[in-house]
Amino acid sequence: MILIKRYRFFIGAVIVLAALFFINNQIAMKTIDLTIYQLKTMALVIPPIFILLGLLDIWVPRETMVKYMGEGSGIKGTVLAIFLGSAAAGPLYGAFPVAAVFMKKGASFKNILVFIGAWSTTKIPMFLFEMSALGAKFALTRLFINIPGIIIIAMILNKLISKEEIKNIYKKAETYAS
Repeated sequence: MILIKRYRFFIGAVIVLAALFFINNQIAMKTIDLTIYQLKTMALVIPPIFILLGLLDIWVPRETMVKYMGEGSGIKGTVLAIFLGSAAAGPLYGAFPVAAVFMKKGASFKNILVFIGAWSTTKIPMFLFEMSALGAKFALTRLFINIPGIIIIAMILNKLISKEEIKNIYKKAETYAS
């Protein structure tokens, strides 16, 4: 029963896919092909992220993380969160295990939100592509709008979410990052 509850979305997706197979075989086969492609992509991306996470967990002491990205880190913590998020490689789902390790190491909730926001919108490779494909004016305008937007949203969420809920999020991150 616990397994069914834990995997209910996967089981539901398999049932929908089976029904789709009988309704429209071509769409079902394309869905399966796309799923296999995405699983292969994840298999190539996730292992290096977890290796880096292990190294981060071992090499960076908690005191260092608290000093540079903790509650009292101020603007330097925010700038570091933007830099780390922007320099990251890989899809957005790679940001969440990194954020969990940052939480375990004592990074502030606001800086975690800034890091995830930067990972999703200000990556350096994406910025360079935009410079070449869409022009410097567009790329710089988007960047200079996104960075303050990320910080403002992080500050608002940090104020709106209760301290108890943030504690629960950190507790869950601690169990997943261990």
